[in-house]
Amino acid sequence: MLNPAADAPIIEAAKERFMQFDHRLIDDLARVAGGALGALAGVREEVEARLRQQFERILSGMDLVTREEFEVVRAMAQKARAEQEKLAKRVAELEAALSRVKPAGKAKSKG
Repeated sequence: MLNPAADAPIIEAAKERFMQFDHRLIDDLARVAGGALGALAGVREEVEARLRQQFERILSGMDLVTREEFEVVRAMAQKARAEQEKLAKRVAELEAALSRVKPAGKAKSKG
């Protein structure tokens, strides 16, 4: 039969041992989880590095231009477009001026 007064020290000692075991178990689990997270971070970095290498290898095999080259060609195209529009306006002005000038005389055709 249980005697609460006599069993109290035994129960307290058992609780204390269980709490120590519980704390050690939790500490061990936390260390394992921390190690696993560290390993996963390392794996993630390794996967990212390999993917980056693969993408660079694939892209280097393609005939692509760099951003700087693209910007240079884009600026050249914008300049050429502005020049073309300026020349088109100039041609229109010259055609309008030419249409206002009356011919001095008609050339006679031989026939």
